[in-house]
Amino acid sequence: METIILFAPLVGAILAGFGWKIIGETAAQWLTTGLLFLSCILSWIVFINFDGVTHTVEIFRYIESGSLSTSWSIRLDRLTAIMLIVVTSVSAFVHLYSFGYMAHDPAFKDGESYKPRFFAYLSLFTFAMLMLVTSDNLVQMFFGWEGVGLASYLLIGFYYRKPSAGAAAMKAFVVNRVGDFGFSLAMFALFFLTDSIAFGDVFVATPELAQTKLNFLWGEWTATEVIAILLFIGAMGKSAQLFLHTWLPDAMEGPTPVSALIHAATMVTAGVFLVCRMSPVMEFAPHATAFITVLGALTAFVAATIGLVQTDIKRVIAYSTMSQLGYMFVAAGVGVYSAAMFHLLTHAFFKALLFLCAGSVIHAMHHEQDMRNYGGLRKKIPFTFWTMILGTLAITGVGIPMTEIGFAGFLSKDAIIESAWAGGSSFGFWMLVIAAAFTAFYSWRLIFLTFFGAPRGDKHAHDHAHESPTVMLVPLGVLSLGAIFAGMLWYGNFFGHADEVGKFYGIPVAEASAHGETAGAHEETAAAAHGETATATHGETTTEAPAAEAGTHHVTFAGEPGQGALYISPDNHVLDIAHTAPAWVKVSPFIAMLSGLLVAIWFYLVSPSLPKKLAESQRPLYLFLLNKWYFDEIYDAVLVKPALALGRLLWKRGDGNIIDGFLNGVALGIIPFFTRLAGRAQSGYIFTYVFWMVLGMAALVTWMTIGGGAH
Repeated sequence: METIILFAPLVGAILAGFGWKIIGETAAQWLTTGLLFLSCILSWIVFINFDGVTHTVEIFRYIESGSLSTSWSIRLDRLTAIMLIVVTSVSAFVHLYSFGYMAHDPAFKDGESYKPRFFAYLSLFTFAMLMLVTSDNLVQMFFGWEGVGLASYLLIGFYYRKPSAGAAAMKAFVVNRVGDFGFSLAMFALFFLTDSIAFGDVFVATPELAQTKLNFLWGEWTATEVIAILLFIGAMGKSAQLFLHTWLPDAMEGPTPVSALIHAATMVTAGVFLVCRMSPVMEFAPHATAFITVLGALTAFVAATIGLVQTDIKRVIAYSTMSQLGYMFVAAGVGVYSAAMFHLLTHAFFKALLFLCAGSVIHAMHHEQDMRNYGGLRKKIPFTFWTMILGTLAITGVGIPMTEIGFAGFLSKDAIIESAWAGGSSFGFWMLVIAAAFTAFYSWRLIFLTFFGAPRGDKHAHDHAHESPTVMLVPLGVLSLGAIFAGMLWYGNFFGHADEVGKFYGIPVAEASAHGETAGAHEETAAAAHGETATATHGETTTEAPAAEAGTHHVTFAGEPGQGALYISPDNHVLDIAHTAPAWVKVSPFIAMLSGLLVAIWFYLVSPSLPKKLAESQRPLYLFLLNKWYFDEIYDAVLVKPALALGRLLWKRGDGNIIDGFLNGVALGIIPFFTRLAGRAQSGYIFTYVFWMVLGMAALVTWMTIGGGAH
């Protein structure tokens, strides 16, 4: 079953890409979509029936070199099962949605065949991501890692006649190579230190790696610190974290279904998955995880500020993706990997929903993407309006505080914010709370500008605006269910007490005394006591939980690295402390969300002229945010222009003057000079040639005589 899940999209990609002339365009689209739905159904069967025990399905051996022996194997554990349903579910409905969205794409000439190519690229993308998440070793993961990079290049640049699309595809490819260099160094380091790149071997060796010292850059570090940082650099590229994020908004140049696939379920979540998969390494690298926490929080904040002023409907949602990824990394940084995976799961549903709703709006408005040219569309496209409302309720975190009742984002986002507080990261906590307020503001701003108020822009587009076809609306309806129920369904499994989370992820648990001494590991779950005392330590953070009565026991994580889908150190009690967070911590995200909503209502419903006045009065700040903190301009000045100048110097001076000058000098100067000398020797008189022959023979005899005498 697992093999079918993995290879069905690849079969579809090959048949649609190379055989569409034989089977036809329509058959190619149905074939790829049908195979994706087959993978999706089987993935849900695996997820629901998974027993928590890790097992491996070997496909074949494919690299043998010295001590390096790797197999292409499917590692099936709870992390893999989660990613399978995320990837295949979103991809299947994106395939179906694309039937309507790409039906009469204006970017292509009449009679030009592009649909089989588009669906083949989508399926290739899905296969590469499935290869990544099912990998049993780092080499196989790297193949999938580069595969999604290739597929993203093809999809972002799908409109190949559009210069900006080609530039965006190249930018995504190049920026990701920077991150991939870090991933490669981490892989090399692990093989050098452990003589293996198999996850099982690496995880077992992590306690020893934590004692191994490496001289790296400016100082001496433990091997786990160095490897964790290098792995995170790889994750920064794929998951668009601050400094390697500039490719993400430009990826909007691809068709909208591509945006939904890249930003919801595949490429951008690969970095989060990598950090969670390598949790045994991360748990022994406190400095690295502190860095991950800080950078994740900064990413969430910076992206949210940029989203406040964007006018392109797809770019607003793109920056919200970047911000939400920052949330996930904060959770992983403080050691609550299950909360990071929880938000990854819920985010896939509501973010795919928001992108596909945006595509429905763009489709209705004849491919207009500027929200300033929308307005009053809720009556024209009511189904899209209500499903986008559901997606917005999910991403902004609407729910009943202090309960487990709410939309998907309410439960998973609040879990991360509580984890940041419990992990002792005040910076991370406040950055995420502020980002939650900004998220609510720009999300409802999008809704109000698009669906409320008087129509703006092209009157013809508004007059002919209409609801999308059923094939586009069905995915919206299904994804809406995920946006509503995903959080409530799986809250306990991802963010419940240690026994529940341990059982879900296959992590051994143990009873510990009030002071944290382990009283014997066991695989069975036990009832978690309420109000116990624990000291949460992750990295260098220590936080006291409320005191318990003497003699009480509670359940904590146990076992060795690699025994479960995640590894959580017995000293890591952040999850337990998060459950004992005070009320002000638990309600702060809700208050932030409410604040953002009220300001958005004030700005865009009550006083619509206010945003323009504010932008004019605070023009430097407005331009700073509108130009995305000038990251592109800084990179252009510091990296791109010097590189171009160096290239021109090497071209004109190095290649032109030196290399070409030398070759031209030899060809046009030196060689003709000797040619002329040789020409003079050709007198045409026999006695001249005889003279030179005799002279040569005399020289030869002399040399042989002297040489022979010497011996």
